[in-house]
Amino acid sequence: MAKPRSGAKKATPAAKKAKSKPGVLKSASKRVAKAASKLVTKAAGTAKVGKKAPVEPKKVAAKKSAAAPVKKAVEKAVEKVAEKVTEKAAAKVKQVAGVAKKAVEKVATQVKEVTKAVKGREGGSGRVETPVVEKPRPRATKLPPPGEPLNKRDMEQLLTAGQGRGVVGEGSLKGRLTLVEGLPGLVVVGRDKRELVFVLQGPDQEVLPAYVDHKVSVSGLIKKTTNYGGTVDVRKFSAKKPEAEEPAPAPVEVENRLRYLSPGEVSQVISAGMGAGMKGFASLRGNLEMTGEEFVLVVSNAGTRQQVSFILEGKGSKGLRRFLGQTIAVTGVADKSSGWGGRIDVENVEVRPAEARPISREGLETVLVEGELSANIDVRLNHAFIVRLQEQPGLSWAIEPTAAKRLGLRESNFEPGSEGNATREFFFTPRNPGSSDVEFFLAKAFNPGQVERSFKLNVTVRL
Repeated sequence: MAKPRSGAKKATPAAKKAKSKPGVLKSASKRVAKAASKLVTKAAGTAKVGKKAPVEPKKVAAKKSAAAPVKKAVEKAVEKVAEKVTEKAAAKVKQVAGVAKKAVEKVATQVKEVTKAVKGREGGSGRVETPVVEKPRPRATKLPPPGEPLNKRDMEQLLTAGQGRGVVGEGSLKGRLTLVEGLPGLVVVGRDKRELVFVLQGPDQEVLPAYVDHKVSVSGLIKKTTNYGGTVDVRKFSAKKPEAEEPAPAPVEVENRLRYLSPGEVSQVISAGMGAGMKGFASLRGNLEMTGEEFVLVVSNAGTRQQVSFILEGKGSKGLRRFLGQTIAVTGVADKSSGWGGRIDVENVEVRPAEARPISREGLETVLVEGELSANIDVRLNHAFIVRLQEQPGLSWAIEPTAAKRLGLRESNFEPGSEGNATREFFFTPRNPGSSDVEFFLAKAFNPGQVERSFKLNVTVRL
């Protein structure tokens, strides 16, 4: 194959690549054209300087032969510039390709990790669920036409929790404004102090959230859609700023002033199992006894496990030993700490005459039992038997109230002895024939549940 006349070399691979990329060729052609224009301008200048005579054919041929090297030099320069440009472009393309490859690998790795996590949550199903985008909730912006006003019965059902579902009508409500899932709601206190929530609708729905925690009064079309709330199409509303809570003043210690107990309260004080915790001025009457070094006033149920008695304290309780076994009236501050008694701060003591015994002992056949030895006794009907037992300081003998009623307990007398010891006398007059057992308990004076020991006696009542 013949070489081209111009003597130019074949196109190199770099030149081919440059031709395949129009952007590169365009930038390269500008540089080549600039260099070529410089060479041509220089050659033309030398030709003008050497022109003195008309040009002959030989001289034209010489000029052509002189221009051939210039043309070759221009072509070589074009090839070099094209090669350099294509090398730089190829390097940039490789760099961009490497960055893109790394980015793709990173994204692929993240996708694999997300897929594994989703598989682990769904039990290996491999299904990726797209998050659900919440759509904006529709808001009521138009008011319905006015309805019929609510009557008194409808309002009662409307404000009663658990009732009134379906009640509709014009009315007004008052309550505290709050937000219910982003919508303004009115919390209304119903008839039974239970709260009802009504969602507020209408053109003012965008304004009402600014009054959260305010006291709001609304009027409009009320609909109770459930038994515990509904909606209100607000036509008018008014809001009141919540009042700032004033700091509560510190409680001032007020001295408890004692008062006189009323007759009803006195009856509770002297009754068994009642009036525990009562305290006040009172005047109580009973029999004076002694347990250890303390004086005791027995006011009711003497000799039974429901006996009510008070320990006498204070200056007024001094020098009472001479009145033991007698009936006295004590005035002072009574404090009943339990159902079986308490204490009295004595201010005044008055001796009362002995009351007449309910039954005279004259003419009665009496059986006497002394000591704690178990025994069987026979007693005639409507006659008597007496039981005498020794007491210890702080302890007292007593029987069950049911046994006292069955055997006819008439008296329980305290007889003081020496060295703090005393004797308790029980006087019975049985009214029903038959045989029965009676048990006596030695327990603490003010705690009959703590029993020290007991004593049983079998009584047979004969006609």
